[in-house]
Amino acid sequence: MSEVTPPLLELENLSIFYRSGRQRKRVVHNISFSIGRGGVVALVGESGSGKTTTAQAIIGLLAHNGERERGRILLNGVDISGWSQKRLDALRGATISLIPQDPGSSLNPIKTIGDQIGEILQLHQSLSRQQREQRVVALLRRVGLSHPEQRINQYPHQLSGGMKQRVLIAIAIALKPALIIADEPTSALDVTVQKRILDLIDELRRESGTAVLFVTHDLAIAAARADRILVFRHGEIQEQGSREAITERPQHPYTRQLFADAPALVQRLAALPAADFSQPAIEVSGLCQYFSLGKGEGFHALNDVSFSVARGTTHALVGESGSGKTTLARILLGFQRADSGRVVLDGIDTGELRGEALRQLRQKIQLVYQNPFASLDPSQTLFQIIEEPLLNFARLSRQERRARVEEMAARVALPLALLERKPHELSGGQRQRVAIARALVVRPQILVLDEATSALDVTIQAQILTLLQQLQQQLGLTYLFISHDLATVRQLAHSVSVLRAGQQVDFGTADSLFNHPASAYTRELIDAIPVLTRAKETV
Repeated sequence: MSEVTPPLLELENLSIFYRSGRQRKRVVHNISFSIGRGGVVALVGESGSGKTTTAQAIIGLLAHNGERERGRILLNGVDISGWSQKRLDALRGATISLIPQDPGSSLNPIKTIGDQIGEILQLHQSLSRQQREQRVVALLRRVGLSHPEQRINQYPHQLSGGMKQRVLIAIAIALKPALIIADEPTSALDVTVQKRILDLIDELRRESGTAVLFVTHDLAIAAARADRILVFRHGEIQEQGSREAITERPQHPYTRQLFADAPALVQRLAALPAADFSQPAIEVSGLCQYFSLGKGEGFHALNDVSFSVARGTTHALVGESGSGKTTLARILLGFQRADSGRVVLDGIDTGELRGEALRQLRQKIQLVYQNPFASLDPSQTLFQIIEEPLLNFARLSRQERRARVEEMAARVALPLALLERKPHELSGGQRQRVAIARALVVRPQILVLDEATSALDVTIQAQILTLLQQLQQQLGLTYLFISHDLATVRQLAHSVSVLRAGQQVDFGTADSLFNHPASAYTRELIDAIPVLTRAKETV
């Protein structure tokens, strides 16, 4: 009688708690599931549902105050849940690899990219320095990073968020592990690179039988790539089953709500408002920006980019990492000057401004950052965070500042009782509401939204998108919406610029661009969007 091969990974009744002083809070409750060799399981659910904690427990990387309460974690039939960190070190990278969620804090800022990828090769393989360097370059090329021979000598701060994420993926796949735990692995990537990375992970599965545990809030990715889907909420599995069963016949009300909130190409939130086209809020003409890489080499981050945005509308900037989106936003915000070209904001030519006049312009244009976890000062209360721009720009009494802060908190549906709390006490969605209130408190005409919903799960993302639309209608705001998520762009934007390698390859209304793209690159972007059409029909 032949032996039954155990699953590669099996969790049996796993429970985890976090300790705070003398208090213990259970955050994962009796979780059980398994992954076979070459299989793909997706954990989906809102922020704080226990997905990441479960993934961290598997690889022994729980936070210092996290503990396994009970249950087993079996790898190839061997219980590793009680192993020491030293024993787990031998598994990490070689047998189990983690692609972490936050590329900004996951790389060593004082080591070059080449050294950080080479380190894992040095720990587990006997290679010469030259062989390691060749392997590192090959890995960077495989994950789609441009100029890999130059990147190996760069530091993390010299790369965009999407580039850093690709470096982390290169580290994770370097040793062809048996299991990859991918915690939001493509949340910082544009759709074409996202597709390339997911295809690369599929290649590893076919070549080496690598299994994948996806932790994601992107239901379209889960539906397109996973064999099985587990729906988490409040540390419990609400529903689990095959991809087809979950996407086509969701049983639990929470699962149905997740699919209802998921952005899809067929959805449309943004009807064109009664916009003022006589005087555009933003005019960009012939913008050029060149960056030197040293040794006579360099690249055009922007090359003759021109567009205009009508007042009270949303204009989206889309394109892959390194396309020039962030550079353009920094020029509009006055953080850097273009080599040539013209920027007019609310009728003011910004190229003529210097010193205090340029500083005061920032009352007209404000920025909402991508990451609500990193953009708020952890030492300040929410009231202080929202109030701070008023101290910089407005001469108001203490009572007037409090009234303005409370007005903005109310506009973004943030309970006034939270204003004396600090950011760590809030959910991701609440933190992003604080970031929006802070940007609005000086009453700007223009908001630059830099991937403002990409770090949020689908339910919170839907709430923030609805909030942004309401604020635009109430206050007549103009939005510049920077995003790699074309499904979200389709929901919110009235007009779109598509950038590639610093050039604008497409421009037009959202409807015309999505229905009749002018460039092959735009068609490629649209074709790469994972769409939940069948699941949408069931809810």
